[in-house]
Amino acid sequence: MTSKLVDQLINDNLVPLKPYESARRLFSGGQDWLNANESPFANPYDIDSDNFNRYPSCQPDKVISGYAKYAEVNSSQLIVTRGADEGIELLIRTFCTPGEDNILICPPTYGMYAISAETCDVGIKRVPLNNDFSLDVDGICATDNVNLVFICAPNNPTGTQVSSADLTRVLEHFADSALVVVDEAYIEFDIDNTWATQLDAYPNLVILRTLSKAFALAGLRCGFTMANEDIIQALLKVIAPYPIPEPVAQIVEQALSQNNIERMRQQVAFLNEQRDALQQALAQRPGVELLGDVKANFILFRHKQSAQIMQYLVSQGMLIRDQSKQMNLQHCLRVTVGNAEQNQRLLSLLDTYFEQAGASS
Repeated sequence: MTSKLVDQLINDNLVPLKPYESARRLFSGGQDWLNANESPFANPYDIDSDNFNRYPSCQPDKVISGYAKYAEVNSSQLIVTRGADEGIELLIRTFCTPGEDNILICPPTYGMYAISAETCDVGIKRVPLNNDFSLDVDGICATDNVNLVFICAPNNPTGTQVSSADLTRVLEHFADSALVVVDEAYIEFDIDNTWATQLDAYPNLVILRTLSKAFALAGLRCGFTMANEDIIQALLKVIAPYPIPEPVAQIVEQALSQNNIERMRQQVAFLNEQRDALQQALAQRPGVELLGDVKANFILFRHKQSAQIMQYLVSQGMLIRDQSKQMNLQHCLRVTVGNAEQNQRLLSLLDTYFEQAGASS
C-alpha cells in the first residue's frame, strides 16, 4: 500500500534517479579510509553546551567574520552552509527554474552538481574536459541557455587546476547571462590559484569552499559560498532558517583562529609532501599510469586490472575510490593521501597484489 502511494506521489523527475554514491554509502567498514579525500588528522576542540536550548543563528557573526578574514573577502560576500554541497543546491534552487533552466558541467568532475540539478528538475548540459583535462573553453562558450556554469578548481577527481586565461574567458563570455561557480574545495592545496580575490572584478563569479578537506572537519559539514552581495542576498531567501548547529559554529570559530589556521597550513604542507612521495612510489608499480595532476590531496591513476585491485584492497580493509564510471576514466582509481603509515600500507598491499597476480598469470 505504501509503495503504491509513493509511486503515485513522487516527483516524476526523481523516479529514474539513484542516490549519490558517497564514500560511506559504498562501504560501511574499513581499516583505512582513503576514498573520500578526508584529512588523516583529527584535531581537538572545546564545546560549550550553555546555549544548546536555544535556536542557533542562521549566519553566526563570528563564523562569517572569521572566514571572511581568512579568505580576504568582505563579510557581505559570504554565506555559511551545511558543507559546500548545500551551496551547490542553494545556487540551483535560487537561480534555476525547475523544468526550464539548465546548468553546465565539465566531466569528469564532482558528481553533486548533476545530482543536485536532477533532484531539482533542472537540465544539465555537459562539455567534457579535453584529453589533458583542461577546459574545453570553445565548447563551453558555444553552449547557450545555461544559468550556472560549474567549474571545479582544483578538479575532483583529476587533481588538475584551471588556467587563469581559460577561466577569465569563461567569466567574460557569461558576464551577462550566467553565474560561473568555481568550486575551490581543495584550494588550500593550491592556494596561489584562488579566485577569491577576484569577486569585485567579476559580478558573475561565485566561489565554493569547505572545511572538510584541509581543515580536517569533514564530520562538521560546514562550507561557504562567496559572491557579490546581491547574489548572497538572493541565496539567503532560500537557505534554511537554522542551517548551522550551535556546536558546529563553536568549532568553526575555533578552527578559524590564527593558531589553528597555522596548524592547518602545516598539516597541508605535510600532506603535500606525502602526496608527492606517494605519487612517485605509485609510478614505480607495474602497470600504473598516473593521470591528471596533484593540486589536491589525492592521486588519480589507471591500471588495466583496476577492478581486481579494488576488490583486493577492499578485502584488506583498504578503501580507495573507483572512478571507472566517470567519463573518460575507464580503469581509473583515486586514492586519498593519508598519513605516512596509511600510505605505506597501501603500497605494501599493492605490492602483494602484483606479486600474487604475477604468480597466477
